[in-house]
Parts: sequence; structure tokens; C-alpha cells
Amino acid sequence: MPDSSLAVPPFSLAEEVRPDFPVLGRAVGGVPLAYLDSANTSQKPQSVIDAMSEFTAHHNANVARAMHTLGGEATAAFEGGRAKVADFVGARAEEIVFTKNASEALNLAAHTLGQHLKLTEGDEVVISVAEHHSNIVPWQLLCERTGARLRWFDITDDGRLDLEKAAEDSLINERTRIVSVAWVSNVLGTVVPVQQIAAAAAAVGALTVLDASQAVPQLGVDVTASGADLVAFTGHKLLGPTGIGVLWGRYDLLASLPPFLGGGEMIEVVTMEGSTYAPPPARFEAGTPPIIQAVGLGAAIDYLAGVGMDRVHAHEGAITGYALERLGGVEGLRILGPVENVDRGGAISFTLATPDGTDVHPHDLMQFLDARGIAVRGGHHCARPLHRRLGLVASTRASAYLYTTPAEIDRLADALDYTRDFFSGGIR
Repeated sequence: MPDSSLAVPPFSLAEEVRPDFPVLGRAVGGVPLAYLDSANTSQKPQSVIDAMSEFTAHHNANVARAMHTLGGEATAAFEGGRAKVADFVGARAEEIVFTKNASEALNLAAHTLGQHLKLTEGDEVVISVAEHHSNIVPWQLLCERTGARLRWFDITDDGRLDLEKAAEDSLINERTRIVSVAWVSNVLGTVVPVQQIAAAAAAVGALTVLDASQAVPQLGVDVTASGADLVAFTGHKLLGPTGIGVLWGRYDLLASLPPFLGGGEMIEVVTMEGSTYAPPPARFEAGTPPIIQAVGLGAAIDYLAGVGMDRVHAHEGAITGYALERLGGVEGLRILGPVENVDRGGAISFTLATPDGTDVHPHDLMQFLDARGIAVRGGHHCARPLHRRLGLVASTRASAYLYTTPAEIDRLADALDYTRDFFSGGIR
């Protein structure tokens, strides 16, 4: 087994930050937790937990409507969270719409773009076969409502978007109105060349939507430089709480879109005969917004900014490279997606076969690893069409973040070796 102590310089960040994450100090099954499910949801530093607790205990009130002291403090905290998000992704605060998650943000995009563009038969929407269900189903629903046609990028044998085949098939053409892809695949780890795709879309007058849920936590992104028109991501993969997502949009586009949900705070004037609507972002934030969650997300961004996204990205690359090397040495293990650490995110999905060629079911493997304190994900990872394309029902996924150590990857690789022996009958 490689000596992980030799890999000190690239991994010093993990040892530095781990004390900030209370859950990483607990045990599961009588052994220390090795949390390798950060593509699903990241763990939270104590500063995020404290910020949300402090707000709840001393500043809790509704925003905008309450003119008393607590209301002013709550509004300042909520809008402060918005400003931090905007700065973090290179945007203006008025371009940041808070939703309850990335799924809602993508549904908002699909619903309002469909109305704005007046999609109809003959129009086309382009996605990829590698998308999360959150970036498939909203576009399917849009096409069902409007009669537009849904088309998609295929993937190459190494798990990247097949841009050559897409060009041969004229996938993006004069009928294309919307292109929506994940910046980083939550299954394959593939980093998509979003600027190239956005440029191709813009060349035919189409709009580009990006699902950046895996990109923003890992890469440190500039949404305006991406070339996209709308970008969605979520807070809980970014050290923040659940219950909050973000939709960034070019302000001129947001200002032209119709409301998605109706209710309080998204209006200017309401009469029984009709209503007028507030400018963005309020137009898309009907009702009481995720106030405490915005405070927590702001604290998470403060934490990441303090660490430095350049360091986070460097660590993610280093730990992913180490994991690819270690897992590549496990007999019977097949990595899905790129096996070279080039243009790759931290999610590593795989299958594990016994010597007779029988795959260990990912749910069995996940439970077997959990009994050894190792948290991974087993299933189709909300990407069933991709698994079908790969000829699989499901897979197992390990995913790291800034707090992941080489020793945890070693534990995973050793446990996979043991599991394969167990399921092949080599251990009684």
C-alpha cells in the first residue's frame, strides 16, 4: 500500500481544516468516520453552525416587511448573504435569486424561459445524457408543454461529452433555443468545456443554462466569464445548509422573465383586477425566503474565502488524483468516467466485480463499507439515463472535499479489497 505520509504538501489543507468540522470527529460502527459523500452533501464547519444559531437566538424576524430593529437586522443579514454569494461567483447582488435548492432554480429557469421564448413545435432544447435528473425532468416537462423537441449530447468512451459527434449531427443548430448542461458531472466527474458550448449556443441565438452544483464548491467559478445566461447551484454542497439554492442570471435576462411563483414580496401592486411585479431578484422570491439558510450560506462563503478557493481547488485535484491511483489498483474495480486527473472533478463512481465477473450490488457495497465507518453513495445518483447509457443499473460513488485525507482514501481502497474477497468467498 502506498505510504500516504509521503503525500504531505498537497494535503496539508485537510489536516488544517478538519478540527473545524465537528462531525468528522465522530465514530461510526466503532471506528472513526471517513466521510466520502461530499458530492451528495458537504459537511459544515462550526462557524456555519454558530452563525445560524446566533441569528436564530438574537436576530430572528422576517425580512423586508418588519420595520422594527429585529426586522432590520434580519434583512441586513439576509441581503448580506446575497452580497457574499454574488461576490463569490463574480456577479452583482441583484443577479442572485435565492431558491430552496438547485432543482427549484433549474425548474424556475425552464418554466420562465419557456414563456419568455414562446417555445413551440420546431424549437429544440439541448441537454446531455450525463445530466442529473434535476437538469433533465424540467426540460422534459417544458417540451411536453410546448411541443419543442428535446435532444442531447452523447458521451465518449472515457466519459466526456462527445463534441465531435454533436458537431457531425448539428446538435446545436438554428432551431436550438436553449442549451443546458452540468458544468461538472456528479457521476463521471467530467469538467465540461462550458465556454465552448455557450459560444456555440450564442452563435445560433440560443441561451445557455448551467447546473453548477458540483462546480462552484470545487473550482471557484466566475459565472459571467462562463458565457452562460443562467447558472444554478446549491448551498448544501458548498459547506452551507440545506434548503437554499441559487440562480444567477444576466440582469437584463432576469428582468425580461415572467414570475415563477406568486405571493408576497414578489409584487409591486396587487388589485383584484391584476398585479404588477417587482424587479429581480424579488420577482422570483415569493413568500418568506430562506433567511436563516442565507445567513448560513454567507458564513460558508466566508469560511471558503478565508481558506482560499485556489487552495480548495488544488486540494481537490490532489486528492482526486490520489484516489484515482489507489482505486485503480483495486482488482475488479472499474472507474466510470475519466481515469486521468485532467479536467476532472472529485466525484469517482465505480463498480466492483468478484473474480467470476459478478458485480457486487452498490447497495450491498455501500452498507458493507458503512459498517467500517466509510460513508459513500450507492445507486444511480439521480442520473439513471447515464447509467443506462453505460449499461448499468447503479454504481458506487466516493467523493472528497477540502477535509478529505489520503488516509481516508487508503481506508476505502483497503475496504474494497476486503469486500471483494468477502463476496468472492475468500473470507469466512
